[in-house]
Amino acid sequence: MATSISITVNGQVRSMKPEAKLTELLAEMGLDSGRVAIERNLEILPRSAWAETALRSGDKYEIVHFVGGG
Repeated sequence: MATSISITVNGQVRSMKPEAKLTELLAEMGLDSGRVAIERNLEILPRSAWAETALRSGDKYEIVHFVGGG
């Protein structure tokens, strides 16, 4: 069994533990899940699916972080 998997996030390769969930990736990246939009393999992921979405080797994610300002 593999000790890590390789995924691509915003064009950069990252290693994660096998079967890690998308919410774990967000936590590791220090991102507030309320302020991001996520695309996996060219498809927008609904927020309701994030907790159940397992990361798989070869997945490609684009994560957009919204920043407010005045």
